[in-house]
Amino acid sequence: MASAAESGLDHLITADHVAFQGGRGIDGLTLVSWLAGLQPTLDVYVGVYLLALRHPVTVARQISTLSELSPGRLTFGVGVGGEDRHEMEAVGVDPATRGRRTDEALKVLRPLLEGQEVNHYGEFYSAPDVSILPVPSPLVPITIGGRSDAAIARTGLFGDGWLASWCSPERFSAGVHRSEEIAKESGRVDVAWRHGYQIWVGFGDTPEEGKKVLGPAMERFYGTPFSFFEKYSPVGSPSDIAQWLKPFIESGAKDLNIAPIASSPSEAITGMAELRKILVS
Repeated sequence: MASAAESGLDHLITADHVAFQGGRGIDGLTLVSWLAGLQPTLDVYVGVYLLALRHPVTVARQISTLSELSPGRLTFGVGVGGEDRHEMEAVGVDPATRGRRTDEALKVLRPLLEGQEVNHYGEFYSAPDVSILPVPSPLVPITIGGRSDAAIARTGLFGDGWLASWCSPERFSAGVHRSEEIAKESGRVDVAWRHGYQIWVGFGDTPEEGKKVLGPAMERFYGTPFSFFEKYSPVGSPSDIAQWLKPFIESGAKDLNIAPIASSPSEAITGMAELRKILVS
């Protein structure tokens, strides 16, 4: 779940993995399709989809279908992945090419979703004389996930927003500014920017209690010591976490894609409800 702090909207969020850390994963578009039917009043957000592992024409068809059934409710986040290189090798993708593949896929995907006919022959993909109908109406926002300079540049060239992660408020502010600068330099001057920040949080009565539940959960998921994430993973009460997040909102984050961890599902839901209340007040 995520709180869109400025607009006051809520989204149901899904991640995306094919065969992560020994075979785990969820197909992001399949899950948001199910969620869109299950919760017809809420928007859905794939944050983020490993586009380099699929053909962009197929993905455009999936998005077109979902948009026809649930118009105006999907935000499509794209990332390059890389935490588990074998996940890419499992589908025949050289991990070293994932950035170039993502850029090329976006060159095909974005015009298809805007109703253009594409005739593309590239390094990784061919899309000869193809259109995808119906065209989503309204158009589907495409955000770009990541923390690197390459992700910021990709946002400026192809995205409607930077979905940042694992960075400081200062880095986030600079990345937002740079992505919009690159967009203008490339001739994209009418972007309705939709920047966001993606984060895990640990709820507890104290920061120590929050860390106690968050650390093991992140270590299980990523197979990496919590110390790698701790600097960018707020813990404690909803008020503690809100104070940590506010600088990102002030720097332009309209969406907060939050993975809440607590000692029980009900406490995570309660914590998110209180956090949203603080952030939108």
